[in-house]
Amino acid sequence: MNLLEIKTLGELKKYGYHSKSIKQELRDNLVEKLKNKENIFEGIWGYENTVIPEIEKAILSMHNINLLGLRGQAKTRIARLFTHLLDEYVPIIEGSELNDDPMMPVSRFGRDQVKTLGDNTPIAWLSRADRYSEKLATPDVSVADLIGDVDPIKAATLKLPYSDERVIHFGLIPRSNRCIFVINELPDLQARIQVALFNILQEEDVQIRGFKLWLPLDIQFVFTANPEDYTNRGSIVTPLKDRIDSQIITHYPKSIEIGKKITQQEAKRKDGQSKIFVNDILQNLIEKVAIEARNSEFVDAKSGVSARMTISAFENLLSSAELRALKNGDKKPTLRVSDIYGAISAINGKIELVYEGELEGPVFVAHNLIGKAIRSEFIAYFPNPEKRKSPDYKKIVEWFGNGNSLTFLSDESQKVYKSGLKQVDGLEELVERFFPNESSDQKDFLMEFVLHGMAEYSLISKQPLDEGVKFNDLLDSMLSKEDYE
Repeated sequence: MNLLEIKTLGELKKYGYHSKSIKQELRDNLVEKLKNKENIFEGIWGYENTVIPEIEKAILSMHNINLLGLRGQAKTRIARLFTHLLDEYVPIIEGSELNDDPMMPVSRFGRDQVKTLGDNTPIAWLSRADRYSEKLATPDVSVADLIGDVDPIKAATLKLPYSDERVIHFGLIPRSNRCIFVINELPDLQARIQVALFNILQEEDVQIRGFKLWLPLDIQFVFTANPEDYTNRGSIVTPLKDRIDSQIITHYPKSIEIGKKITQQEAKRKDGQSKIFVNDILQNLIEKVAIEARNSEFVDAKSGVSARMTISAFENLLSSAELRALKNGDKKPTLRVSDIYGAISAINGKIELVYEGELEGPVFVAHNLIGKAIRSEFIAYFPNPEKRKSPDYKKIVEWFGNGNSLTFLSDESQKVYKSGLKQVDGLEELVERFFPNESSDQKDFLMEFVLHGMAEYSLISKQPLDEGVKFNDLLDSMLSKEDYE
C-alpha cells in the first residue's frame, strides 16, 4: 500500500508505521546520505572542511543549533537546506493545529480524537516542504507570537471558561511541532522573549498566561545570529545560549576562487546578458573589492561585508555593458575595466562605514576599494612597476607626459573605445608582448587594464568623471589641482 493512501490510524498501525522524533529522523537520513556519498548542502561553497562537518556532527548528536557569523555567510540558506534531510511525508491527525503524531498526540484535540475515534481517527500527510517554519526576530515580536496567548474570541465562541486550555491560541513554535523552526537574528529578540524559550528547549512545557501545559513538542531548532558585539541592539542571554546544544561559527570565503563560485552561482543574468563574456580579471576584481572592504580602515569590520555585495556588483557590471550596447546599437555587449565603477551603487549599499569612512564619504571609499583591488590584481598580469626597473611603461608615460590625455566615457561605442586605446604609444606593444595569443577584444581590455594599473602605481593620473574616467600625465594633474586650489 502507498503511504499516502493510508487515511486512518488503524490503517497506519496495520502498515507497521513507527514514529520517530524529528531529530532522530534528521540523524537517520543524514547517516543514509553520508553512506551514499550524497552532497547534502548543495550550493554551499567554502564550508566543506569547516562549517559543514560541524553541522553534520550536531545533527548526529541530535542537537539544536545556533549558526553564528557576520551577515552574508549563508546561515539562513544552510538552515533551509535542513529540509532535504526530512522524510518525504509524515502522518498527522487530520485537523490538528499542532501537527499531532497519530501514535503520540500532544494536543488536547489530538488526544480527544484518538480517545473518541480510536483506529478510525482520520489522518493526513505533511510534506517535508511544509515542515519548515522561519521567523525573523525583531523587537516587536511578542510571547504571543512565538508561544501563544489566551484567545477571548475562541472562549466566547466555544462558550468555555478561561480556565479551559482549549481557549489558548498557540503561537508559531507549538504550531511547528514535528518541524524545523528557525529564528533568524536571535540577538534582536528582546531578552524577556528569549526567556520564554527556556522551558520549550529544556523542560518541554509551555507556559501561557495562567496555564502551564506539558507539551513534549518535537522541534528541530536552528538559530542564526551575528556576533554579540555587532550592534548595541542586544545579545543572546546566557541561559538561552546554554540551552542551545551546538554553536557553529560561519565565515567568509577563504579564497578568491570560492568567492567567484558563490558569485557566479547566485548572480542572476537577465535576458540579453547571458552571452556577455566576463574574463577572470573582472571576476577577480569584484572578489578583491570585497576582500579589501573587509580589511579597510574605513569599513566597520564588526558588521562584515556580505557576499551579497559581490553578487550585486557583478549584476551591475553586466548591466553597465548591456546599457552601453543598447545606447549604441551594438549587437554584442562587451565589458570594460571601467565598468567596475558602475558597481559603486552596489558597493555603497553593502558596507557600513566607521567615522573616518563617513568623513571621506561612501563614493570615495568605493573608489578607494576598487583602486586597491586593481593594484593587487595588476601585478598578477604585468610587471610590478615598483620592483622591476625596465622600460616596460616608458613609452606610455612619455605619451601622457607630452600633454596627451585619454577619456573613456561609460556610454561611448566600441569603435571609439578601440581607437582611443590605439592612440597611446607603447600600449598595444606592451600587451602584445605579454599576451600575444589573446583575442582582439581581450587585448583591448588588457590595454585599458594597463592604464588603470599604471594609475594605481602613480605612473600616470586617473580622474573619475561623472560620465567616465580620464587618464593624463601625473604631473599635469598635480599642477592642475594646485591651480584650482
